[in-house]
Amino acid sequence: MSCNHNCGSCSSDCGKNKTILFQNNENNNIKKIIGIVSGKGGVGKSMVTSMIAIALAKMGKKVGILDSDITGPSIPKALGIKPGIDGTDTMLFPNESKLGIKVMSINLLMDDPEAPVLWRGPMISSALKQFYSDTLWGELDYLLIDMPPGTGDVALTIFQSIPVDGVVIVSTPQDLVKMIVGKAVSMCKQMNINILGLVENMSYIICPCCGNPIYPFGTSKLIEVSNHFEIKPLISLPLMPSVATLADCGRLEDNDSEEFANLATKIDELEI
Repeated sequence: MSCNHNCGSCSSDCGKNKTILFQNNENNNIKKIIGIVSGKGGVGKSMVTSMIAIALAKMGKKVGILDSDITGPSIPKALGIKPGIDGTDTMLFPNESKLGIKVMSINLLMDDPEAPVLWRGPMISSALKQFYSDTLWGELDYLLIDMPPGTGDVALTIFQSIPVDGVVIVSTPQDLVKMIVGKAVSMCKQMNINILGLVENMSYIICPCCGNPIYPFGTSKLIEVSNHFEIKPLISLPLMPSVATLADCGRLEDNDSEEFANLATKIDELEI
């Protein structure tokens, strides 16, 4: 519980291989690092990351987001953060949203946010090291890592090189969900990463006429899949067009979703 994620002078036997961990700088004190992962793209993982961060910030927590989706970053736009990063010769300063959420993303470093990032693995790993080790995060209660979809090179780099305390897996209720979640669960178990629970996103829509839920992708599979893989079911989230509209306008922090507030509370109450 007292870990500051600076392994350079740590003598504790926490089961992590300190020889390959990125060394955090002495100016940072990050209490908990949580990865938001998915077995595939298109499940709303970045939206869930942003909304968890917003809900935690509104609870009074100090929150940062490390956008590790180098080839498909979306966090800055959703939070209304414009490109541009300040820093020194040795340190980067993350940009902040209106709520004070600190964000580091490749899109903040590019002149044209729509330009593709055509990098191979070593270049991406170097960028991730800068985003974690060479960034002045300062005091944070939570650093959320928006992971790229799938189980590829970036995910391996993060799990091997950043002391992640646990991950939240994001899925949707399609029939293939068990296989997709299974890939993410297997990766985490092989990497000895703690799975905090499962979030089922876009699970239902609230009918504007009668207020009853409509299940466009079939009934919820949250409990079934969670029981199958013996992980904690966290919450089923609705499909909310208003949230997508706010994200497109860079005003996601204006949303006060009760569902995401409940999810943030559950995460904050977990023993990590």
